[in-house]
Amino acid sequence: MTIHITLANEQETDRLGAILAKRLPDGAVVAMLGTLGAGKTRLVQGVAKASGVSAEEVGSPTFVLVKEYRGKKRMIYHFDAYRLRDSDEFLALGVDEYFDSDGVSFVEWADRVEDVLPSDRFEISIVPVGETSRDVRITALGEYQNDEIDYEFEILEEWRGAARYGLL
Repeated sequence: MTIHITLANEQETDRLGAILAKRLPDGAVVAMLGTLGAGKTRLVQGVAKASGVSAEEVGSPTFVLVKEYRGKKRMIYHFDAYRLRDSDEFLALGVDEYFDSDGVSFVEWADRVEDVLPSDRFEISIVPVGETSRDVRITALGEYQNDEIDYEFEILEEWRGAARYGLL
């Protein structure tokens, strides 16, 4: 199942980030897809902020390739595959060690290294549909798709609850 959420502004992006910070399981890998400026880094900022990391600490890892943030509960690893030539360069970063940890890994431009990403992952696609609005699709793959807990359902229900109670 894929859930679809339309975000009206950056505050709603932050709210979705807070929901993901709470709902993503330890060790999750999140493949992030979207054009330049779609809001991939902004969503990671929302996750990090909800995890106790200063928003100013979180920026695009385009030039350093990976950034690490220490959240209250776990580490957040933020990769950017935009400038990599191929999947071998991505693997040379030691991504397996990150993916095998309890931290949550976000991979921007994941389509460039999809062949070496774990089959058990989440995919988040972000598409700009206006100056500040974004269409977001979240899909659980592999073990997450078949898990007893339906992660997409939990995220969607929390999103709808926030909207119902005026928290967006």
